[in-house]
Amino acid sequence: MKTLITAGPTYERIDPVRFIGNFSTGKMGFALAEACAECGFEVVLIAGVVHLQTQHTNIQRIDVESAAQMYDAVMKNFTDCDVAIFCAAVADFTPEVVYSEKVKRKDNDLIIKLKPTQDIAAAAGKIKRKNQFIVGFALETNDEESNAISKMQRKNFDMIVLNSLNDKGAGFGYDTNKVTIIKKNGEKIFLPLLSKKEVAEKIINEIKTISYF
Repeated sequence: MKTLITAGPTYERIDPVRFIGNFSTGKMGFALAEACAECGFEVVLIAGVVHLQTQHTNIQRIDVESAAQMYDAVMKNFTDCDVAIFCAAVADFTPEVVYSEKVKRKDNDLIIKLKPTQDIAAAAGKIKRKNQFIVGFALETNDEESNAISKMQRKNFDMIVLNSLNDKGAGFGYDTNKVTIIKKNGEKIFLPLLSKKEVAEKIINEIKTISYF
């Protein structure tokens, strides 16, 4: 089985030395890639700017920087995959103008106009085949469950993994995570605080229960 996984942040350049980004480290996505590879899956890992290394030989890694580059890599590989897990923290906006030289400090304010990036997971959901399975991630700060379910429905996911920044030890940067797995049929699986490796293994086990796999 071929699995596509996105991981880590995207960096949206302002000039040659500055960017808009987020605090994602890619740890959850890389844990998912290793767990899939351990199950014998062929993995294509599309990674944003992270400081992690892959271990398993079943993982083909594609490094990208921006949301646009991640979009291109996903679209190139999505049609051949059986499972896609969208775990990356992709920037929602990118600068409309990227300066070719470093912007110097001035007395006046600097206004940076942003434009939306392409919604990678939603684009994949629109072209999903009947026998493909898509897993999304939702990192929320309020109305967590309703926001996650809405995201799953809008983007044509089969399953979504919800974690909240309100949970201690969960989210960006930690080696642990506390998640709720929500399936399209309404089933919910509440996991306690676990290592990201253990969380990844439990997510993969849920994917393996799907009948057409």
